[in-house]
Amino acid sequence: MPFVDVSDRSSTRILFAGACLVVVVAGLNAAEPVFLPLLMAVFLAILCVPPLAWLRRRGLPRWLATALVAIGASLALLAVAVIIGGTLQQFYDRVPYYQTRLDELVGSGIEALRRRGVEVSPGGLTGELNAGRLLDLLASTASGVVSALSSVLLVLLLTGFLLVELTIAPNKLRAALGDPDADLGGAVRGAEQVQRYLGVKTLMSLLNAAIAVGICLVFGIDFALLWGLLAFLFNFVPNVGSILAGAPPVLLALIQHGPLRALVVAGLYILLDFLSSNLLEPRLMGRRLGLSPLVVMLSLVFWGWLWGPVGMLLSVPLTAVLKLLLEQSRDLRWVAILLGTGEEPPDGRAPRPAAPEGDAGG
Repeated sequence: MPFVDVSDRSSTRILFAGACLVVVVAGLNAAEPVFLPLLMAVFLAILCVPPLAWLRRRGLPRWLATALVAIGASLALLAVAVIIGGTLQQFYDRVPYYQTRLDELVGSGIEALRRRGVEVSPGGLTGELNAGRLLDLLASTASGVVSALSSVLLVLLLTGFLLVELTIAPNKLRAALGDPDADLGGAVRGAEQVQRYLGVKTLMSLLNAAIAVGICLVFGIDFALLWGLLAFLFNFVPNVGSILAGAPPVLLALIQHGPLRALVVAGLYILLDFLSSNLLEPRLMGRRLGLSPLVVMLSLVFWGWLWGPVGMLLSVPLTAVLKLLLEQSRDLRWVAILLGTGEEPPDGRAPRPAAPEGDAGG
């Protein structure tokens, strides 16, 4: 019976594709120690391309320009390592003080509720907010940071080699394709989109970090540099990044200075996120990466589940690169269209020019 045969073939193909997808995802999860340093190096190399090209235009030899950019990237990563390492130790030393202040705030809140006739058990609240839980959270955070920093040297080495490789990559691709005149325009345009996204995001993250440090210094919140670094990193996380970056300093403002100052700090963080995501980034981004807002959110969940915090930071660039690769395949172009915003033409040609607006993940 033809109908049954067709159904069987379709079911078999779907099951086979699903099994392959499961195997690929399991392999990516198992190969996390290899893939994460490589991906971080790839995106760091992409960020280094504009300064490298600028130095080359100024007449510097290729080897000297590459060396200067690699040294600059190394110093930046080392500065991040020093800030995280030193601040975590200071935070560890201050945990008993924060616990005392938290107990005082909880006691004041319970007393205020009792005066209004609401009975609350203090043991339940203070039991949930004890120093042991904070220390456990700190220990897990520190171990994650140490694990990430252990691959810094490998990331820097890979970045240096990638910068050298990028200069000869077009010729190697044409040789691999067997066509010295092969048109690499699609790949170049895709790389430029990802590069523009990462470049604008980095600039906006630096601006957010500077403002966050200023807010923390003005309102007397401890560890301003750490919260600025957090604002820089989590600005790459779409939709919820600003909430994650603002929660620790707001809570610390509550513990140190009380509810009023915490509300002011929260309001300033919300205003910063609104101005950055809705005004500045849309003007600077120009062309979008062409990802559906739903896909951006799902990619955040998926890559975060697969590779943790680093996967969340790289979720939008990774999904954009995956979409660009799928667009080059006739069989899988339909998947790229589903990942997009619906503005892509069905034949895979470049979309019509549109008015500048921000990326879906901003």
